[in-house]
Amino acid sequence: MATHVLDITNEHCPMTLVKTKLKLAQIPAGDILEVLLTEGEPLNNLPRSAREQGYNVLDVSHVEGKIHKVTIQKSV
Repeated sequence: MATHVLDITNEHCPMTLVKTKLKLAQIPAGDILEVLLTEGEPLNNLPRSAREQGYNVLDVSHVEGKIHKVTIQKSV
């Protein structure tokens, strides 16, 4: 199991969702994806969307300033 990082702090919806979905498609099942994003619409939408698509959202945490991290595990 490996951990991958995706920085989408400069992206806006819907690109935040698109880039996260593409990255999740590239990593092996069971791996972790840490997504760095900004508060507001990306932070509100990404965890919900990931859950709806069957991914396991392990954590949502504040990093610094307006930056947050969503930790997602790709389903096995």
